[in-house]
Amino acid sequence: MAEKVRQNRNIALLIDADNASPASLEAALTILGDLGTVNVRRIYGNWAKPGLKGWSKIVHRHAIEPQQQFDLTKGKNATDMKMTIDAMDLLYGGHVDGFGLMTSDSDFMPLAMRIRQNGTPVYGFGTDRTPEAFRQACTRFIDIDSIYEDENRPDSRPSPKPAVDDEMIKLLGDAWRASKRDDEGYASLSEVGQRVANRSSFDARSYGFSRLSELVQSLPNFATQKRESGLFVKRLR
Repeated sequence: MAEKVRQNRNIALLIDADNASPASLEAALTILGDLGTVNVRRIYGNWAKPGLKGWSKIVHRHAIEPQQQFDLTKGKNATDMKMTIDAMDLLYGGHVDGFGLMTSDSDFMPLAMRIRQNGTPVYGFGTDRTPEAFRQACTRFIDIDSIYEDENRPDSRPSPKPAVDDEMIKLLGDAWRASKRDDEGYASLSEVGQRVANRSSFDARSYGFSRLSELVQSLPNFATQKRESGLFVKRLR
């Protein structure tokens, strides 16, 4: 029954065409499948710009509704305002259970924060150049370009996974220490993951793993145990 409820969740994907690549669209749609069904699909931009031709070729193939916004004043972007207004309309309409924001523009940080304050998850999709402010405003942030590049390498060898830095290891360790541990020092990974989510927009896919459990199991800093109730983790060093 829980899986059925997840599938029925209504998800909105809003795309900032000026700051997103059409090549990574399919990966974003796949990831949003974790939240539910992407029924609302809108893309925003000035379609008179030659740079948006790549998007123009695929909007109908993926049933994305294009939103035209003219550049009324040089240096000002009406696209951002329209996308924000639509997101608020969808939020207050009460029929959307989650959002995907496809952009690398930090101007959408307040929007992501406001959606999260409503208790609604926000998945951000951008590049490694996306400002930290927007990354952390999202419930989850995914470096979508790195996923696309890995899935479309010309040979069968996977690309090297990005290194898990000391800051991320410390974050996982802090979450483990704050979690309830048994006599052997093991804590439920689900609780550890929830505490990590409260502090960071980190997503395991940005490090080349499909889920947190795979990432933790790859780290020599942690030991893991599989139990009937799930995976448990202990900090070693």
